[in-house]
Amino acid sequence: MSDVRVRPTTLERHIDEAARIWAEATAARDGDTEVAPLRLARPLIQAVVDGTPRSLLLVALDADRVVGFAAVEPVPADGSAAEIRYLGVEPDSWGRGVGRHLMRAVPAHLTGAGFVRAELSVYVDNPQAVRLYESTGWLPYGEATPHPRSGRLEQRYRLDW
Repeated sequence: MSDVRVRPTTLERHIDEAARIWAEATAARDGDTEVAPLRLARPLIQAVVDGTPRSLLLVALDADRVVGFAAVEPVPADGSAAEIRYLGVEPDSWGRGVGRHLMRAVPAHLTGAGFVRAELSVYVDNPQAVRLYESTGWLPYGEATPHPRSGRLEQRYRLDW
């Protein structure tokens, strides 16, 4: 997928596309037949984008179509670290390298925004995401803990540069 570009954005249509992708991807990941409507998914992404002046929405574009995204905000206790709060690739693009392309582009964009490392959490029962993060240099740290709402185990990952 060599023609995918990753860039920061604040465009409303890109926020909507990121929210649509998040809803579709989480439903596909979890085997849900019902995809959350935009009115429920959009506030999650919008809250990150609006959270602080240093928050970022990175989109992966194939031609001009959003096929993936990362919603990023500073780690509250450490302004030099960023947290990828939401990351998603549209299910029709799974296995085409969009996630890898996005994860490889993240450090350059975050460095440009003044961050020196990034963190994220991933469900341990999501092997596709775990493989992606580990293959792009992310390292687990700490013990896996239950997610406060779902109860599913989550592992923290970190990438320093």
